Amino acid sequence: MWRAILTAGMCISAGSLLAAAVTAGDISARAKKLHFSSIVVDTHDDTTQRFLDADFDIGVRNTSGSIDVPRMKEGGLGAIFFSIWIPSKVTGPEAVNRAQTQIDAVREQVRKHRKDLVLATTADEIREARKKGKIAALMGIEGGHMINSDLDVLRKFASLGVRYMTLTHSGNDEWADASTDKAVHNGLTDFGKDVIREMNRLGVMVDISHVSDKTFYDALEVSKAPLIASHSSCRAICDAPRNMTDQMMKDLAAKGGVIQINYHVGFLSQEFRDAEKANPELNKAISVEVTRRCGENEACQLIEGDRITREYVAQGKLPRVEWTKIIEHIDHAVKVVGAEHVGLGSDFDGANMPYGMEDATKLPRITEALLKKGYSEGDIKKILGENTLRVMVEVERVSRELSSPPRK
Repeated sequence: MWRAILTAGMCISAGSLLAAAVTAGDISARAKKLHFSSIVVDTHDDTTQRFLDADFDIGVRNTSGSIDVPRMKEGGLGAIFFSIWIPSKVTGPEAVNRAQTQIDAVREQVRKHRKDLVLATTADEIREARKKGKIAALMGIEGGHMINSDLDVLRKFASLGVRYMTLTHSGNDEWADASTDKAVHNGLTDFGKDVIREMNRLGVMVDISHVSDKTFYDALEVSKAPLIASHSSCRAICDAPRNMTDQMMKDLAAKGGVIQINYHVGFLSQEFRDAEKANPELNKAISVEVTRRCGENEACQLIEGDRITREYVAQGKLPRVEWTKIIEHIDHAVKVVGAEHVGLGSDFDGANMPYGMEDATKLPRITEALLKKGYSEGDIKKILGENTLRVMVEVERVSRELSSPPRK
């Protein structure tokens, strides 16, 4: 995900969704029917950064980025988790305040576009949104540093609708080690384990994308509810520390969890990752050019980072990665842990997308490709969203159990 370079340095009917035009190429009638009759859930999108720009309107089709209401409808996206993201280097009260600003921005976008969007916090609310022909908007905190080591902040964020928290971002926080930083806590601290317990009680999903392997196993041991990897891919295919090993996926699945496959080219393609590592000056050049174009505007930085990377691909400086790599990762994960434990976590508007999956309109291609590989319609529905909904239901059940007074 290129942004790590920066941080390190009108009511529509459900039927009209089914009839929406698909611009993702030649999608078969069977794939189109299956896709638009499924609840498609994307567990990680960074469009939230764009909400801070007064000129951005998610309700109209935009010429840049990957997500807006028209393109979500066109691609059959039924539920989206908007990421609340602050760079790891921003800590303390400033991180809390900036996270609050983004939460408010998501809620305001839903208010302004209530004919198309509805704020959801449960699996049932996502299903209800679907019945009403609306897109369910949810929120996830991407980095535990935003709670400033304060469980009251976590509780406040949960009360405002946050339904998962990624324990770290690219750098360690005060109580957990990240996958792309030097370990200092040996996984989770005692307070970090308290964070997991409180997330369980609040009904906030524990997200282990970005964390170190040791942090993952600590969280897995402590949590009474299933975990998610909201936007990670398979390390066996692309050896990035942000991806999960086969054994990690097996252990995640054994406790009912789901890995939601990330579309970022640097997590999909070993060839792309090797090319970046072989020429570190490329990333520095991209970062310099992004800063020249965007200054400190983080939303602009995320969009332009993808655009500039594509310019480098066109110049032959980086390899071209096709959208079919997403299918390769999905298929590998299914072979390792079964179709019940795989989902979708695109990283739209926050990473470099492969060719053919530039925005939400292209999502039906995933359904078509899985059908062509022989996947059953039931298994495809699970991958598209039902697995994530199942985890949400279980997390909600655990929350009720932990919040109920003990029987006398």
